[in-house]
Amino acid sequence: MMLESLNVWVLGLGAEYGVNPYIFAVIYIGAIPFFLGSIGWLVRNARAVRSTVLPAMSAGFFFISAYLYLGIFGHDIPVWVWGFVGSLLGFGSASAIRDTKRKIASGRSPHSISPSR
Repeated sequence: MMLESLNVWVLGLGAEYGVNPYIFAVIYIGAIPFFLGSIGWLVRNARAVRSTVLPAMSAGFFFISAYLYLGIFGHDIPVWVWGFVGSLLGFGSASAIRDTKRKIASGRSPHSISPSR
């Protein structure tokens, strides 16, 4: 009974804002392997001193894909939701960039000169 009530509530929110919450969840979760693959591609290109533009754009797209769905198909989304999404994206981006830089740096030889902080 509790799961049924939760399902009705979630679907009600989706109908109110014009999005299917289950499609959002599938996009959100389904994009994870593509995002991670793009980060691997980016790290590999950075270590090989090749262009990282396309892998970075790919990673960015998969990072925001569920929110693109919300932005394109949603309507009357409250401002606080967009503020929350912006905060999540900002924090997540900063974390992903920091981790990616760390992965790229770990591929350098131990004798290479690292930039001062």
